[in-house]
Amino acid sequence: MLKQSLQQKLLQKLSPLQIQVIKLLEIPAAQLEQRIKKELEENPVLELEKDNPDPDKDEPEVRERDSEKDELSIDEYIQDEDIPAYKLASRNFSKDDKHEDIPFSTGSTFHEHLIAQLGLRQLTEEQREVAEYIIGNIDEDGYLRREIDEIVDDLAFALNIEVEESEAHELLKVVQDFDPAGVGARDLQECLLLQIERKDRSEPDVEVAYNVLKDYFDEFTKKHYDKITKRLHIEEDELKDALAEVLKLNPKPGSSYSNPLSKTVQHIIPDFILEIENDEFNLSLNNRNVPELRVSSTYNELLEDYSANKKNRTQDKKDAVMFVKQKLDSAKWFIDAIKQRQNTLMNVMEAILEYQHDYFQEGDETKLRPMILKDIAEKTGLDISTISRVSNSKYIQTHFGIFALKYFFSEAMQTDSGEEVSTREIKKILEECINNEDKRKPLTDDKLAQILKEKSYNIARRTVAKYREQLNFPVARLRKEL
Repeated sequence: MLKQSLQQKLLQKLSPLQIQVIKLLEIPAAQLEQRIKKELEENPVLELEKDNPDPDKDEPEVRERDSEKDELSIDEYIQDEDIPAYKLASRNFSKDDKHEDIPFSTGSTFHEHLIAQLGLRQLTEEQREVAEYIIGNIDEDGYLRREIDEIVDDLAFALNIEVEESEAHELLKVVQDFDPAGVGARDLQECLLLQIERKDRSEPDVEVAYNVLKDYFDEFTKKHYDKITKRLHIEEDELKDALAEVLKLNPKPGSSYSNPLSKTVQHIIPDFILEIENDEFNLSLNNRNVPELRVSSTYNELLEDYSANKKNRTQDKKDAVMFVKQKLDSAKWFIDAIKQRQNTLMNVMEAILEYQHDYFQEGDETKLRPMILKDIAEKTGLDISTISRVSNSKYIQTHFGIFALKYFFSEAMQTDSGEEVSTREIKKILEECINNEDKRKPLTDDKLAQILKEKSYNIARRTVAKYREQLNFPVARLRKEL
């Protein structure tokens, strides 16, 4: 039996300007220039604030087209059917544009290789966008380092796409079916399993290898081979053959797509430039290749002309004016979004500078204060997700080097005296201890925890193990040298 009921729902709709700002916040300096040029090409209403002052260096065809466009009327605009709208735009490039720092590719990149395979799958437009976003979060080693629920949240904010976690998981499985085998894995175990599943499991060695990776991965990583043979009821030789299959797998599938013709030459372009003058910080945005934008006066005149001439308002004229209005709104939103992006970036970076003032004076790592996204969100009054977007893929140039903004964020621990210290400081001590240990008697996690405790860092052994793994050091017995 059908039932009808009334429900009230509070839904938050993002405006076109908010969507633009969110998208632009994620873009680093290296990509912003290309994004602006793309908008200039697609929107004839948008143009550069300053035209080329040297007309002799412009192509004659472009100058002639600009001259024609300056005198364009509504009727001429409608009749000019053979010329695509984007060709009516003002010049999109200046002689001062520089391109030497823009990443370039002599062949397809690893991510382009994955996107190309996506094109072979039958998906809806929305599914394709979600899958592309998942691919965009896969690192160069081939791993998906972000949780699916985080990706779902980002899709809602950045692309205004509502997708269930279950559907996102299904699309991740689609990506995990791509080559190279193992791509899209969330951890090493999943990566190896994705590869072994593509092998012929009717082969005894492959089947044992699959069972080891699936059910006894922890024992495998700790080299507890005797436990594995007992639990799988196999002989030592059978396990050796199975492990030989495992050793054929690639723990970093993304690195397999790295021939010289497919590598992208990356140049880090800092988003911020920090200089110190008379012991004071001078922070600026790197806008070297970011042109000033404006709304074309020509198209505003088209609308004024239409409003003034109430006679002969044909349907064609109405359609043309509607198109111009849409493009005008889009241009204004884009210009406002660029300004908001710049203001937000500066606000966040200034808050980080203030929070880490002592560190930025000299670059002494021991002076880095514990800092999390929430700290900067509270200082700026911005949402944590906004701070995350700003700090992701952004760099700052200082007098002691270029650093990713993510570098300055770390968790906090307390010493026995109650003083807060950065986990980065603790990791540095751990790294020094392991690098200087006697390799014939490497330090166990218990011993490392004891050393830290003697230095007033009261940390549990499991936390020491976590930090050791983050520093890419194996357990003590695997560091032992004979």
